[in-house]
Amino acid sequence: MIGFNEDVEVEQPITPGTLYIIAAPSGAGKSSLVNALIKRLSFVYLSISHTTRAMRPGEIEGEHYHFTSVEDFHDMIGKGDLLEHAQVFGNFYGTSQSYVESELAKGHDVILEIDWQGAQQVRHLMPGCRSIYILPPSKEALHDRLEKRSQDSEEVINRRMSEAINEMSHHNEFDYLIVNDDFYKALDELSAIFIAERLLIDKQSQRHQKMLIELLS
Repeated sequence: MIGFNEDVEVEQPITPGTLYIIAAPSGAGKSSLVNALIKRLSFVYLSISHTTRAMRPGEIEGEHYHFTSVEDFHDMIGKGDLLEHAQVFGNFYGTSQSYVESELAKGHDVILEIDWQGAQQVRHLMPGCRSIYILPPSKEALHDRLEKRSQDSEEVINRRMSEAINEMSHHNEFDYLIVNDDFYKALDELSAIFIAERLLIDKQSQRHQKMLIELLS
């Protein structure tokens, strides 16, 4: 029998990462926050979606999207390799389940930037995920952001505002809520969620198993 006082080499296990869903209405600043978070926290990765739409000028395969044929996309659906998928303006978009599970197994936290409908699909398949919703501080602020970031007509902006209000009505389906009024305050709050999740007792006990054995021997 091996006692605690004996010098035993314990292999340090890899603690699986956490899957995060981050959703927001268009113009709330979600992508800017996610990009800043990934630069700040080395263990956080963004899942790259698959799409059947054509590559646009300046886009890079594997960085912006995985550009996929319609045939291959349907093949992924048939094999059950999509956590979520949707058709938008005639093009398909989806998240590879095998990629997400592979990154989680490496101990990485993975972010999915998807809408509330995609979030419902993912929660069903991976109930252990965490979800975060990002809101603008006001409708006026959201309207101003939509106006400044595009050359769209007022009619198009008003339509997007209407769509945003419908999107925002689903905020209470999420675990966390962040109001993006001050960007750096919102980034700190977003970072705090990811850091706190990794400090949960079950994850810390697994991550520091060798240290705990030595401390308690």
